[in-house]
Amino acid sequence: MIRFLQQDSRITKALFIVIIGFASVSMVVYLIPGLMSGASVADDAYAIVYPHWYSRYLASGDKITEKRVDAMVSMQMKRQNPEYANNPFIVNMYTQRVGQQMIQEQILLAEANRLGIRSTDKDVIDFLHKGQFGEILFPKGEFIGQDRYSDFLANQFGLSVTDFEDELRQQIQTDRLRSLITAGVSVSDSEIRDEYRKHNIKIKFDYAVINGDELGKSINPTDAELQAFFTKNAARYATAVPEQRSIAYFAFTVDQLPGGVPKVTEQEIQSYYNAHQAEYKTPDQARARHILISVPAGADAKTDAAAKAKAEAILKQIQAGGNFADLARKNSDDPGSKNSGGELGFAKPGTMVPEFDKAIFSQKIGDTAIVKTQFGYHIVQVEERQTAHTQSLSEVLPTIQITLIREKLSKAEEQYAQSLVTEAAKNGLEKTAAAHHLTFTTSEPLPIRGVIAALPDSTKVVSKAFQDALNGAPDSAPTGEGYAIFQVANIVKAHAPDFNSFKAQILTDYRRDLLPALLSEKTNELAAKAKTYKDLNKAAKELGATVKTSALVDETGQVPDMGAVNADLFNLNVGDFSGPITTGRTGTVVKIIQKQEPTADEIAKNLDSTRDQIIAQRRNEAFSIYIGALTDKFKKEKRIVLGAKAQEAASKAPTL
Repeated sequence: MIRFLQQDSRITKALFIVIIGFASVSMVVYLIPGLMSGASVADDAYAIVYPHWYSRYLASGDKITEKRVDAMVSMQMKRQNPEYANNPFIVNMYTQRVGQQMIQEQILLAEANRLGIRSTDKDVIDFLHKGQFGEILFPKGEFIGQDRYSDFLANQFGLSVTDFEDELRQQIQTDRLRSLITAGVSVSDSEIRDEYRKHNIKIKFDYAVINGDELGKSINPTDAELQAFFTKNAARYATAVPEQRSIAYFAFTVDQLPGGVPKVTEQEIQSYYNAHQAEYKTPDQARARHILISVPAGADAKTDAAAKAKAEAILKQIQAGGNFADLARKNSDDPGSKNSGGELGFAKPGTMVPEFDKAIFSQKIGDTAIVKTQFGYHIVQVEERQTAHTQSLSEVLPTIQITLIREKLSKAEEQYAQSLVTEAAKNGLEKTAAAHHLTFTTSEPLPIRGVIAALPDSTKVVSKAFQDALNGAPDSAPTGEGYAIFQVANIVKAHAPDFNSFKAQILTDYRRDLLPALLSEKTNELAAKAKTYKDLNKAAKELGATVKTSALVDETGQVPDMGAVNADLFNLNVGDFSGPITTGRTGTVVKIIQKQEPTADEIAKNLDSTRDQIIAQRRNEAFSIYIGALTDKFKKEKRIVLGAKAQEAASKAPTL
């Protein structure tokens, strides 16, 4: 429930959409080949889009700067894939995608302006008063102030107020263009009913399964056949035995540092505390627990009233002396807190939905009351509140001591390792190890993901060794409990194995290659026999298949040994047999034993929501076609010019 109550993720998502927007744009052209690239552009331009055919001659194009593309790439990667921030391939992929999106956005703006579609400062202000923006910028209807507004935009998007509002104004323009282009999209009631029925049929079936793994074991070639397969696939096995490297090394641990573990002085602790006081500020916070009686979104008045009555009954039990924790475990619909007696821990102002937030910061400590939110009725009890304060040095002393010791240890280890590398470059690894009473050894040949058992963590040592040259300069890497100083002592290049040592893998490959055809053959035979006998069990018994029964599933269902339900099965009638269905690991044949279609009442109840879904989908499709045609027009008229960085990103993009 904590994750339901907290707003951060939804707000971040909403705000992020405002800036990168145009989701339909990104679906149209992931890579735009053939953009004009020969013309001259400014050094800081990622691309220039010319609004009119004559703009090229007047040098009045709209510039997309490299700085803005880089900023957007950085923001997207930070939110989506921060672990790949230093991976040039992934960064280039993001650059290519973001650059193309910005080019398309600029094309849409040019077209909106051509059609006289505008947006004003008032439009921007109205937008900021609504939805998640309104909750953040105008809590209780009051503006948070220009300074906090500026800080918020800088922290969330790296934008000034002017740049942010300019981009928002442009988005409003393109949203209006989208509305104009897709306004004519419609769908009939009969189409809606057919679509809802199609996607909400449920079926139950018997299915006979041929297990591919078991079937593969029946493929038993002779040694001669395996040898012929090995020879025929020589290229496949040319590097089957990966490169291996022997690593000569010695290592030290923290205990072997000259001078021992560094000490931390009182002055250093005080200085660190003074410099990091902002980190020790504790904001206002409240600790509460709750029992949730949930109310589904869109529930009718009867359902809501029943939930409220249940909440009131539980409140009376608590007020009469009932155990809150026991009642929470028994009654709460919040899976995240019910098992801990409803405990939510400490929360800062603004991290819960407004009604809940107001309660835990205004309710008297110890009191229990019912609070209604979008999730239902909460029986809320405030257990403790703390006012904002700065933690004293004595409170954070252990943390500071550990931090400073770690910093000093890390620095001392690094410096000692570097001094040993320098010494080893002059005297050799073995002599250097002996001079410092450290053990020198050479590992067995290791693959790139190999492990040196004598080291606590050899991951970085082995990884760096595969980047170093044979007998190259000594190198160092952390081991988790110190450092290792090493050289590559020997390299065994990747090579083909001999037949006998690799026979087991060759057999596996042989079976894997032949299995799809055999599985298809057996599944086809199973399907034919089932239809001939009109008996799935008899056919399965003859072919050694296992018969199982599914649950009642819809088109999103998953079935053991089948995975996702084949869409064609929903077109069959009760008693029908399917054709052969094969995946990489199984072959199945199905007999439908139950089919449940949505009732007229269900269809009628969901008519409006289904209409909204279909229209939204068709509008996306229509706008995608429109954007594609518009982009082609700009390309044909040479109204898009790429800068050097965009051309470089395009040249490194994967071939699709």
